[in-house]
Amino acid sequence: MLRVEANRRDFLRWLTTAGAGLAAAGIAPAVFAQEAAAAGTSLAVVLGATVVDGNGGAPRHNAAVVLAGDRIAWVGPAGELPPLAGVQVVDGRGRYLVPGLWDMHTHGLDHETIFPPLYLLNGVTGIREMWGTPENRAVRDKIARGDLLGPRVVLGSSIIDGPVSLLGPPVTKVADAGQARAAVRAAKAEGADFVKVYSYLEKDAFAAIVDECRRVGLPFAGHWPYRVPQTAASDAGQRSLEHFFGVPVYTSARRDEFLATLAATPFDPVAPRKFFVLARELDRRATLAYSPWQAQEFFGRLAANGTRLSPTMIVNRVVCSPAGTYAGDPRVKYMPPAIRDSWARNGGVYSPVTPEEIAQQEAYFHAQVELVGAAHRAGVGLLGGTDSLNPYVFPGSGLHDELDFLVEAGLSPRRALQVVTRDAAAFLGRAETAGTISPGKVADLVLLDADPLADIRAVRRIDTVVAAGRVLDRAALDRMEADVETAANQPANARSVRLPVHGCC
Repeated sequence: MLRVEANRRDFLRWLTTAGAGLAAAGIAPAVFAQEAAAAGTSLAVVLGATVVDGNGGAPRHNAAVVLAGDRIAWVGPAGELPPLAGVQVVDGRGRYLVPGLWDMHTHGLDHETIFPPLYLLNGVTGIREMWGTPENRAVRDKIARGDLLGPRVVLGSSIIDGPVSLLGPPVTKVADAGQARAAVRAAKAEGADFVKVYSYLEKDAFAAIVDECRRVGLPFAGHWPYRVPQTAASDAGQRSLEHFFGVPVYTSARRDEFLATLAATPFDPVAPRKFFVLARELDRRATLAYSPWQAQEFFGRLAANGTRLSPTMIVNRVVCSPAGTYAGDPRVKYMPPAIRDSWARNGGVYSPVTPEEIAQQEAYFHAQVELVGAAHRAGVGLLGGTDSLNPYVFPGSGLHDELDFLVEAGLSPRRALQVVTRDAAAFLGRAETAGTISPGKVADLVLLDADPLADIRAVRRIDTVVAAGRVLDRAALDRMEADVETAANQPANARSVRLPVHGCC
């Protein structure tokens, strides 16, 4: 034991002289090492991997990454390390190390025995949970305290919508500016990281949300509120627009015609889905009249404002497919019976039926993918999100599917990977602390058995995940996976029965 401690002290002493990267990050290496020694911080080294650090430079071959507790302490050539006795070593030889992934549109965190571990074992070390219910706040806090193993969580407010809504409880419905302001203040008091706006908000309520968010210091993001021009929502500071709703209309030669139709159509409280079905059909028609000039104007406005688009192509793919297309996916075994039943029952709500509809929806989906590529080439920032909990959109592995579609849209594997690592962290205001493999940043890493820059599907070939400095090797990940399958088939799985299972939100 004394020998191990001595070796550990020697290693920390080396770090004080080799910690130029820490110094560049504003962290004094000597102080860092002293604090690590005093706290008994765990030390680990990922040794010999090719490091794809997310910064955009060339991969570093035969590199080493030193982890001290939950932070990266050093990145450099493996040959520069001192003796590693007493330090945990992760064998990275022949493998590729990338930053932990972020899914930027998730639901279902409160399935705490299922969703959090599924994120981690698929390399998703951070999520943006888009519905701030009390149950989700409780799980977020458990993870933050260390009582539950799971990804980092950025949590939205309760979804704020108009008095007519596609959603049932616990959505927050606001009928006027006063109620809208109160909803924002409640979000602040509840510890939301941002306010989530929704589709059927009226214009005055939206304006009140914008003003109150500025007053209390909360960003806002979410759906396109149909009563507000999408460009006006961007000008007002909406950080992200989810699901690509309305993007086909705003890039169409028939934009004004379609917007006039939406403006003249009321939200029906008896049948609230009718408006959404109309809006979706107009989006489909709009893709048949794409205008490069309208697209240039629209995308330029979003890019100038810094508004990100979160296309969630994986959920759109399911919606555009015939009912039951994905029912045989083997990942269904990780979902509890309530979810399986809901997906089987509700998964075909918007699905095409006739051969003509199937062909139309197939073309529509591919047009959406092409439009994602056009937005990217125009300089619009993208977010990689899945909308997990919707039918056949799986937590964790769903982000691998989304990465496939980002590459299909025309992003290189390198850029697609940056979208869900470096770019996600920057969007969340965490550029200085997360998103790349750099000294001083959080120790969220994924070790892959294949090169993701050659084929983005390599993100599925996971050997080890490091989450907040905790090393989960292949054996640990396999145990987690088995535990998830067991939990999914238990009568109770720590999930509130009052929360909705299905719904695009």
